[in-house]
Amino acid sequence: MANEVTIPLLPCRSIDEITEFYGALGFTTTYRQTRPNPYVAVQREDLQLHFGGIEGFDPEQSYGSCVVIVPDTGAIHQAFAEAMRAAYGKVLVSGIPRMTSPRQRKNTGKRAGFSVVDPGGNWIRFFPATEDKDVPDESSYPTGRLTKALENAIVLGDSKGDTHQAARILDSTLTRERASAHPVELVETLVYRAELALRLDDAPRARALLTEVDGVPLGDGERVRLTNTLAVARELEGSLPTAPTGEGAV
Repeated sequence: MANEVTIPLLPCRSIDEITEFYGALGFTTTYRQTRPNPYVAVQREDLQLHFGGIEGFDPEQSYGSCVVIVPDTGAIHQAFAEAMRAAYGKVLVSGIPRMTSPRQRKNTGKRAGFSVVDPGGNWIRFFPATEDKDVPDESSYPTGRLTKALENAIVLGDSKGDTHQAARILDSTLTRERASAHPVELVETLVYRAELALRLDDAPRARALLTEVDGVPLGDGERVRLTNTLAVARELEGSLPTAPTGEGAV
């Protein structure tokens, strides 16, 4: 048989929060009821998500998740980012709801996936239908302990959702390897660590890490290699709260 369709049914605290958030991302509400149980269905093109409201539900404790396979993760991430900027004034990178940046993961064949964490605490995980053909040639620059630590941290932070442990891994390895790391792997690591800092509500640390990124000397080829990473850095800078007068990098 073919043409089967699976529609995730996920928990949430409030169907009103769900309707508002997904509406901002370009979804339409296709069904809604409040009795006998709160329930809402939203759809964007062929993507359908259904939600059931649960009284007293804590999004921080949610285990809700699903995988969405799309032709182009970059295009849908860009669409969501533009929608967030229009609705919230910035891309949401911390708290609930939020969205992660597309990154290759060693546990998914290095496919560049990203996640939307919605108001119900559900992780909607987007991955490309085929393996990323634009994976850079790793033989073009040295990869050391910092790259290995970054790969492990991305699995912890973006797959498992363990932000604290991902940050600890990178902090420990940066302390040892920062001075000897290749500029490309250093920038990639600093930018991801800055994103983790924002998820941990540590804006001063994120600001300091992004300032450090700006100070890493890069050649033209390295800047090309880091095009996406540097774009994420600029996005993170736009998500930083305004620094109080006199605040410096720490």
